[in-house]
Amino acid sequence: MRITAGMYKGRQLESPKGRDVRPTSDKIRAAIFNALNARGLLVDAVVMDAFCGTGALGLEALSQGAAQCYFYDKAKVSYELCRYNIQSLGCDGQAKIFLTDITKAKINDGVLVDLVFLDPPYNKNLSVPVIENLMTQGCLKDDVFFVIETDRKEEIESDLITIETIKIYGDTKITFAVLNHTTINKAE
Repeated sequence: MRITAGMYKGRQLESPKGRDVRPTSDKIRAAIFNALNARGLLVDAVVMDAFCGTGALGLEALSQGAAQCYFYDKAKVSYELCRYNIQSLGCDGQAKIFLTDITKAKINDGVLVDLVFLDPPYNKNLSVPVIENLMTQGCLKDDVFFVIETDRKEEIESDLITIETIKIYGDTKITFAVLNHTTINKAE
């Protein structure tokens, strides 16, 4: 597994042993980042990599111009892998990593996030609880953009987001979404 583009292009990332962590493939990551770059969403962005695993999505974002990335995972093996990859790339100053459950985590930095990567374990329906928690925390910019990776059969149902695009790559579904301001404004 390697960084596909940007200042760290070609740099190897430590991959997990076994099947507990399921990193996003280089091919899918390249497609995701082509779409994000086409939308102008990466340069100087504040990014959150939830269920970070190896950190590949957040590290790719930093490589391609994001200003800061916050990494979250509740699995110690993922936390250690991500921490190792951050240190090996030398981007410690742009990265903060937390060993916590992002569905319940308290975000106290006063940070406002531009871009959220959600790559939860497949078929556990964890994307919506994370989005709900982040909304409650008030850490999302109004124009936040979500990249949600799920099993191709998993459906994401929430009035909080509007799905813009869905791409299928084998067994993987990538959903691009934004906040649904109509629903949010009604709730206020």
